[in-house]
Amino acid sequence: MSEITYKIPTMADMAANGQSPEVLFWVGCAGSFDDRYKKVTVAFTKILNKVGINFAVLGTEEGCTGDPARRAGNEFLFQMQAMQNIQVLEGYGIKKIVTACPHCFNTLKNEYPALGGSYEVLHHSEYLQQLIDAGKVRVQGGGAFKGRKITFHDSCYLGRSNDVYDAPREVLQVLDAELIEMKRCRTKGLCCGAGGGQMFKEPEAGNKDINIERIEEALQTGADTIAVACPFCMVMMTDGVKNKEREETVKVYDLAELLLQSMEN
Repeated sequence: MSEITYKIPTMADMAANGQSPEVLFWVGCAGSFDDRYKKVTVAFTKILNKVGINFAVLGTEEGCTGDPARRAGNEFLFQMQAMQNIQVLEGYGIKKIVTACPHCFNTLKNEYPALGGSYEVLHHSEYLQQLIDAGKVRVQGGGAFKGRKITFHDSCYLGRSNDVYDAPREVLQVLDAELIEMKRCRTKGLCCGAGGGQMFKEPEAGNKDINIERIEEALQTGADTIAVACPFCMVMMTDGVKNKEREETVKVYDLAELLLQSMEN
């Protein structure tokens, strides 16, 4: 299959043409500015284009959801950021939002309603699962990861905070790979160490950084691919692989990247 191209329309352009999208793709700070997670944004939008989903992004009108501010204790900044985003979303009449960031997902879904912003919010793992179940996303013969050993790291804001455990694993199932669970997974999953504002500060003194503890568990599975579904987890797990000097043999990918590679294979 030839490489899948992509185009990303903005809400402003759609509104100017009297159009409205089926879903708004909330890109998030990491998906917009972090070089590694930009690749996830591209992968997800390529899939949406491939299967003909009518979507749009806010572009420069999108601001941080306020999750880092609230977790770090700056409630005033959180509410300022949230109200600004809600004003934009309401202005466009947005009803359905999909995001690849569990932090954005949790904040938009569970915290914006108290400020007047109620939407149907899906994490991209849930949306990809829906596309697979509907027969819109297909992987011929298992794709690029057929028979490979993959382990999945549960994001705290996706798993324990929102009880989303099956969707990411069902996406991985279509790859026809061997999913090997870590000892601590699902409801007992171990945090990567970046949530709750920890991403933006040095860790407290201790015997071991938590992401090193987690990557050791991942490596013990014997998997050569670590699947994640969160930009924070991507950073921490990738740094853990580098710490163990396993970059050449163990790769960290987002679900959308794994799925796209298999669709293009």
